[in-house]
Amino acid sequence: MTETISGSPRIIDIISSKSDAHRALICSALSQISRADGEISNRDFADRGSVPEGRATCSDMFSGELAVAKLAMANSQKNRSVEEDAKENMPAEFEAAVICNSSSKDIDATIACLKALLAGESEMHPGESGSTLRFLLPVMGALGHKADFYGEGRLPERPLSPLYEELIAHGCTISPIGSIPLTIEGQLQPGTFTIAGDVSSQYISGLLFALPLLKGDSRIVITGSFESRAYVDMTLKVLRDFGIQIGEEESGFFVRGNQNFQTPSSYRVEGDWSNGCFWLAAGALVPGGVSVRGLNPQSLQGDKAILELLRQFGAEVKVLSGDSESCSTGGAEAEGASDGFDIGETVIRVSPGELKAIEIDASQIPDMVPILSVIAAVAEGDTVIKNAGRLRIKESDRLAAVTEVMNGLGADIDEKPDGLVIHGVSKLTGGKISSHNDHRIAMMAAIASLVSENPVVIEGKEAVAKSYPEFFKDMAALGLDGKVE
Repeated sequence: MTETISGSPRIIDIISSKSDAHRALICSALSQISRADGEISNRDFADRGSVPEGRATCSDMFSGELAVAKLAMANSQKNRSVEEDAKENMPAEFEAAVICNSSSKDIDATIACLKALLAGESEMHPGESGSTLRFLLPVMGALGHKADFYGEGRLPERPLSPLYEELIAHGCTISPIGSIPLTIEGQLQPGTFTIAGDVSSQYISGLLFALPLLKGDSRIVITGSFESRAYVDMTLKVLRDFGIQIGEEESGFFVRGNQNFQTPSSYRVEGDWSNGCFWLAAGALVPGGVSVRGLNPQSLQGDKAILELLRQFGAEVKVLSGDSESCSTGGAEAEGASDGFDIGETVIRVSPGELKAIEIDASQIPDMVPILSVIAAVAEGDTVIKNAGRLRIKESDRLAAVTEVMNGLGADIDEKPDGLVIHGVSKLTGGKISSHNDHRIAMMAAIASLVSENPVVIEGKEAVAKSYPEFFKDMAALGLDGKVE
């Protein structure tokens, strides 16, 4: 939802976190599964509690009849709560839910795979979602459930090692990497799993979901630098919320076997910092700025680092929470409730400042590189982004895609093996570019239009459906789409 309020012409309610929703949906499904003599069966649903709370209007729910239902959107103009919407639309047999205010292709892919699992089916369709595949591959092994994953787009080409080899070494049989379908069968056995920390944190999260289901105890040993640690911290938090205990060790994690996932009586999916970054960055580029409501400054999501980075660039950042301002950065005094804000929930306001180049270590925040490149493109001086080599194995080669797209719009970027050097210019020119079928590249180009002299034409703009289907609708509602085609 977007609205115009006193003190700031633009405010948006942020969508639910895709990362948090993925994790909660998987744990919710596993809470419905018990193992008896190697068979997957329904758990007793009587004690699973009531529909969880959420700040949202759309519910993705698992039922005792092994189905997934997507409830209708509540009419926000009626000011109905998500609980009221759920009660009106939810079939009687539904007893538990994970509720969020938005969906996406990735979330839909996770739901579809979990629905197939709960129905005892083997055919899985993860779409292009790397997190869906990497989370669920070890889970299927832990459950001894044969699964055929039909990946799309670049997914079959994206790395699975060393997770792939570790699953095979511990009892699973998996078809060759790149196979369509990628088939896993056999029973995963407990033991020590060694995973490089600088390839994908999703490997570690996938094992953390799976290993508690095994009959014995296991360890995850992490070698090398531990990148994107915040995503693993998110996984650990959601696991705790669903009754799973993980021990942290100097070398990684200790996972006790024979644990049971338990659905909490209340689960709230957080607002999405990863997608919120695009609106916060937009605030640094347009007169009057942009305000975002519903982001948790205490979140474990690593992309909340956008606030400190925008401050370093020179933007004005204000965070208001509860009945008063919780912090202010950028050198300006805070404004309080007199601005006209409804600050029952946190509101973050970003406004333009004199942008200066900075140095960015992207090892813990790789997904932010595209949008940070837009800010850097019009910041005075040379911004250096380093430790971003993993971006080459995302939905696109993001280092190459950012360089090609932004230079095509008038930026001056040098691509390096593991990063970018961005020479600031006063204004972008605009132009016609390709999204490379990458949601973050499409959204990056859209925000770049805010500092372009001419329109930005995005081929493949529908790629945003992967994480944020309503992105361009929300951009229009904020009045920021004047130069996007």
